[in-house]
Amino acid sequence: YFGLPGAMAALGGMLAVPLVLVILLALVHAQFAGHPGVDGALRGMAAVSAGMIGAAGLKLSGSLARHPLPLAWGVLLAAVAFLMVALVRAPLPYVLFGVGGLACVLTYRRLKA
Repeated sequence: YFGLPGAMAALGGMLAVPLVLVILLALVHAQFAGHPGVDGALRGMAAVSAGMIGAAGLKLSGSLARHPLPLAWGVLLAAVAFLMVALVRAPLPYVLFGVGGLACVLTYRRLKA
């Protein structure tokens, strides 16, 4: 399996198990959604997820020193993305494509110059 058929087989293999797991979790959640313990557990998982995202961001921030854009620009773009999602409640895909696309264009122009 080389080329497009191999790529499609690999993609299907990588997505099949997570898809089945998410569907099974959705079915279990539908059964127990009214239970107060489930609500508390999901709130706790949301807090853990937020903490893990923050930790990953801090871990990745070490590579900002080697990035072509100045550190101030990176911090500004991160702050704009955070404010758009947290305060303006803009949909995350729009923010990622908008701010991420802007960052890619700025980096490309900086490397080209």
